[in-house]
Amino acid sequence: MAWITSAKLVAAVCNAGGMGTLGTNAGQREVSEDPEIVYQRTCDEIRKTRTLTEKPFAVNYILPVPGLEDDPAANLFSLALLRAAKEEDVKIIVAVGAPYEKELRGLKEDGFTVVYRDDTPTFEGAQKAETYGADIIVATGFDEGGAIPGKEIGTFAIVPIIADSVDVPVMAAGGIMEGRGFRAAMELGAEGVFCGTSFITSEECWASDVAKQDIVDHESSDLILYRALPSYWRSTPHALAKQLGEKSVQGTSLAERYGMMGGTGGLHIAQLEGRLDEGINSVNSAISLIKKVRPCEEIIQDLVGGSSF
Repeated sequence: MAWITSAKLVAAVCNAGGMGTLGTNAGQREVSEDPEIVYQRTCDEIRKTRTLTEKPFAVNYILPVPGLEDDPAANLFSLALLRAAKEEDVKIIVAVGAPYEKELRGLKEDGFTVVYRDDTPTFEGAQKAETYGADIIVATGFDEGGAIPGKEIGTFAIVPIIADSVDVPVMAAGGIMEGRGFRAAMELGAEGVFCGTSFITSEECWASDVAKQDIVDHESSDLILYRALPSYWRSTPHALAKQLGEKSVQGTSLAERYGMMGGTGGLHIAQLEGRLDEGINSVNSAISLIKKVRPCEEIIQDLVGGSSF
């Protein structure tokens, strides 16, 4: 959800009964290489969110790579987001990355409720994160959108594996779009769900209308899966995605494929600006279940309405 979250979307999710999260570059349209600008924009978006909801919300934080935590060049933008969350007194952080003891313990010392999401979840990593203080563990399956886990384990396989390995609550992520998936995740041991793709096509998301309609118009069988850093990505079928898929088949190096994608810049181009052939419209594997653009409240009611859990 890089680039396409905003105060409006997060508040709409919160007011409908969920917990919204401000992602990387939330509320921003212009690319900046200055972390101070990113910091200030994030502070502004946190303040805007508070004018739209009284409910709790989170900020997404990409954990530093162990050994590079003191390297400003490697972590400038993540550190800017964390600084904004601290100074604006956000209570909940979604920490994404490897289960890094120093960072997770540090977040707890800073007073955050920590929702921990491993890039490639394993029961060993979940147990470490719990030991380091994580309050909630997200079990992410291969069905997710965005940067997909490096192990090809589906959502409804990884959820019970993680749920059986820890005592803290577990959230299920990856391809959960409606009440059937929500109820299945609960039966498998989850106590909540973590959703992204559904909300790209919400009325309140400021993703391009072109990108939203692109998701509505395509089926799961149309999607292109390709290798890129850190592991895999999945996209609707347009020029750049097709090129990346062909390069994956031909064995082009990860670095070259990632360079072609332009990192999260590919998401900015396709999902925010609507230039689908030049970027990546990244989605989960269940987009056939998305039939139209809807308000957040309707999406959340479809997820949890009538559930006895």
